[in-house]
Amino acid sequence: MKDICLLLLSCFAMLANNLHAQLISLNKNNVEPVHVYLSLEKMKGKNVLKVIKDSSVKEVDEPTFVKIRGIDFKNGTIEVKVLSRLLKNAPDFARGFIGVAFRINDSSTKYESIYIRPVNARVDDKVRRNHSIQCYAYPGYKFDRLRKESPERYEAYADMEMNRWITMRIEVKDAQAKLFLDNNKQPSLVVNDLKHGADLSGSIGL
Repeated sequence: MKDICLLLLSCFAMLANNLHAQLISLNKNNVEPVHVYLSLEKMKGKNVLKVIKDSSVKEVDEPTFVKIRGIDFKNGTIEVKVLSRLLKNAPDFARGFIGVAFRINDSSTKYESIYIRPVNARVDDKVRRNHSIQCYAYPGYKFDRLRKESPERYEAYADMEMNRWITMRIEVKDAQAKLFLDNNKQPSLVVNDLKHGADLSGSIGL
């Protein structure tokens, strides 16, 4: 069985709402791996979380994340730095998928998610480039359904690359989510109809 890619995340996540901002230091005591392998590592002197998808998971857009314990997030801002690298045995279809899940229920069976595909952003194929960013909702609204029923509505292009730290900032308000990359003032993706509605709340997954 082949693993597709490894994901490296800085060991801090920033959460903010209208009342306060919270900087969360990520460690093995406050995160829970969900269908992934997790380790704490050093990278150029910085602490990072290394996450590799469980190779037994064959379907796409499944619950494969490190879930932060003790979080009940509904509206606010999530900010995290991410870096993606392909494993040596990654297949041709690997895109370096990495991102954030939010409003995750207790059983990790319902949530919203935005992720990026850094490989797509630097290819010559214009269609693939337009699939650099993806929003989906689990269950029921994976990328293939959304792409078929609402082409281009839940995907977008943004310049990014593999093996480089990328800042993802997601602003969530009710049924809307906006993704900002690398401190850009304008969002790279705007979704106005999160599929599980405005009232869902829950944890955050990386």
